[in-house]
Amino acid sequence: MKTNTSKNLANVTVQDSFWNQQLEVVQREVIPYQWKALNDELPDTEPSHAIENFRIAAGESDGEYYGMVFQDSDVAKWLEAVAYSLHVTPDETLEKTADELIDLLGRAQQNDGYLNTYYTIKEPGKRWTNVRDNHELYCAGHLIEAAVAYYEATGKRKFVDIMARYADYINTVFGDGPGQIQGYPGHQEIELALVKFYHVTGKEDYLRLSKYFIDKRGKQPHFYEIEKERRGDSKPFWWNDDPGYSQAHLPVREQTKAVGHSVRALYMYTAIADLAKETGDDSLRETSETLWNNVTRKQMYVTAGLGSGEFGEAFTFDYDLPNDTSYTETCASIALVFWADRMLKLAKKGEYADVLERALYNGTISGMNLDGKKFFYVNPLEVSQAASRRHDHKHVKPVRQGWFGCACCPPNLARMITSLNRYLYTEDIDTLYVHQYTGSKGSFTLNGEAVTVRQETNYPWEGNVALHVNVDQPTNFKLAIRVPGWCQDAKVTINGEAISIVDDIVDGYVYIDREWKDSDLVNLVFPMEVQRIHANPHVRETAGQVALQRGPVVYCLEQVDNGENLHNIFLPSEGKLEAAFEQELLNGVVTISGEALRIVETTWSDDSLYAPVTYQKTPVQIKAVPYFAWCNREPGEMRVWLNETK
Repeated sequence: MKTNTSKNLANVTVQDSFWNQQLEVVQREVIPYQWKALNDELPDTEPSHAIENFRIAAGESDGEYYGMVFQDSDVAKWLEAVAYSLHVTPDETLEKTADELIDLLGRAQQNDGYLNTYYTIKEPGKRWTNVRDNHELYCAGHLIEAAVAYYEATGKRKFVDIMARYADYINTVFGDGPGQIQGYPGHQEIELALVKFYHVTGKEDYLRLSKYFIDKRGKQPHFYEIEKERRGDSKPFWWNDDPGYSQAHLPVREQTKAVGHSVRALYMYTAIADLAKETGDDSLRETSETLWNNVTRKQMYVTAGLGSGEFGEAFTFDYDLPNDTSYTETCASIALVFWADRMLKLAKKGEYADVLERALYNGTISGMNLDGKKFFYVNPLEVSQAASRRHDHKHVKPVRQGWFGCACCPPNLARMITSLNRYLYTEDIDTLYVHQYTGSKGSFTLNGEAVTVRQETNYPWEGNVALHVNVDQPTNFKLAIRVPGWCQDAKVTINGEAISIVDDIVDGYVYIDREWKDSDLVNLVFPMEVQRIHANPHVRETAGQVALQRGPVVYCLEQVDNGENLHNIFLPSEGKLEAAFEQELLNGVVTISGEALRIVETTWSDDSLYAPVTYQKTPVQIKAVPYFAWCNREPGEMRVWLNETK
C-alpha cells in the first residue's frame, strides 16, 4: 500500500505566546485528564468505560458494554490529539501508552476487519441494521482520522493497517452492488475521514466511497425509511425521523440552507469541499459556496457559534440567533474551523480565513477552562439566573463541567488545538499564503526552492506581525498576506520601505510578487481599535444592542466585574472605550473599559411591577473581558450583546 506523509503536519511549528499557552494546557492537563476519564479514574464524573469496552471486545475482560453508542469515538479523538501532540513535543511515555492502546484496538478488531465495540459486545448479530442512529460509520471515521494523524506524527503504520482492513470491509458493505447496503451514515464524519485516508494511502477506493455516501444522501427512495422497515421499527425516535436532522431531506447538491444537527451538517460540508477539491466537481463546489453563505451570513453567532436550537442541537432558521438559549455546541465551532480550512483549499478567499480566525479565538476555546480541567458543551452568549431555574435553559450551564456522558467536545477541542499548525499557511507552486497570524516557523518549497518563513507577533492582543524570509539564494515567489476583515487600515513594509496595498488586495489577500533575498523582513500593522458590532436588523434578539470586538476577539461583560443585572447596563454609542493589557488577569488578556449607564434599581418601588415612569440612569464604569475566558473566576451573569443608547 502506497503511503504519503502530509506536509501540513511536518513543515510548520507553532512558536506563539498565546497558542503555546493553550497547547501546554492541553499537553499538561487535558490529554492526561482525558486518559483518566476514558479509564474511569476520575471521581465525581460520569464514567466513560471506553477503554474497558475495547478490552471486553478483545476478550480480555468480562462485563457489559457501557456508554453512548458512539463511545469508541472518544478514544479515537484522544489518539488523534496525542498524535498531534507527539509531533509538537516527543514524549516516549505518552507514545508508549498510545502504542499499547492501538495494539488493544487491533486485538478488538474482528476477523473480517470490523471494529466497533457496541455491536461486538452488545448486539453482535445486528451490524449495519441501524446506520441512521447507531454511529458505526461515525466511529469508523474518527478512528481513520486518528490513524492518519498517528502515522503522520510517528511514521508507524500499524494503526493505518488496522483501519485499512476496516475501511476495505466497509467498502464491501456499502454500494450499489448485489447484497450491498445502498445507504449512508446518520452522523456524517467518515466522508471527510476517507478523503484523508486517500491522501495517506493513495487508494482511490476510499475517495470513491466518500463520494458515494455524499451522492447517495437524500435521494429517493429514502434510505432511512427502507432501513426502518427492514428492521421492523415502527416507533419514532425523537427528532431523528425528520431526515433534515441529518441533512438527508434533499440530495446534497439541492441543499441551499443549513438545517438539522449542526455538527453533522458541518462535517458533511467539510467533506463536500474536500471532494470538490479532489474531484473537480463544480456542482459540489457551488453547493459548498451556497451553504457557506447561508451559514456565515444568516445563521452564525458573532462568536462563530453555530446551532441556535437546543432541540436537535440544530440550526433553526435564518437570523434566529437567541443568546440565552443558544446551543452553540463547542464541536460545532470546531467543525467550522475544519470547514473553513477546506474552503480555503478550494479558493483563497479572505472571508474563509476570517471565519476560521473568529472560531479559533472565540467559539472553540470558550469550551475549556483556562486550566484545562473543566469544559462547556454549550456556549451561550448570555447567562443569568434563568440558566439554573428554567427548564427551557436546562442545557445552559453557568459553569463548566468536569466531564460529560456524551463527551465529544473535550477531545475534539484537544485535537483542534494540537493541530493548529495546519491552519496557518498554504503552499502552492509559486505562492505562500499567510492565513493566520500566529508565532510560527515554516519550511516550504516555492518554485522549486527551499523557503523558510518565521512569524513573530503578539496576536491577538497586538496587530503587529513580522515575517522573516530566509532563502538559500534569491528566489522569485509570491507572498499572499491576508488582511483581516476586521482591519480598516492595514500597512505593509518590506525591509522598512512602505508599499501601497490599497489597489492590490484580491479576495482579502495582498499579493507581493518579487525576488526574495535572505533575511528579507516584512512588517504588517493591523491597527486594533475597539469596534462596536451590530447585527443584521433581521436578528430580533439583538435589535438596539451592540457587541464589542477588538481584533479577532469578541468581548463580554461578567458579573464579577460589573455587578448583577447586566441587562440594566446601557452603552452610549459615542462613549469612549479603552483597551489595556492586564498581565495578571485570566493568564494575561486585553480588557476593554469605559463609561456606561446603569438603570438605578433602588428608585423603583418593590410594590410595583409596571409603572408610567422614566428610568433613572447613573454613570458606571464597565469592564469587558474576552468571551473565550469568561467563567474562569466567580460564577455569575454574562452578556455579549449590550443595550445601546445615545
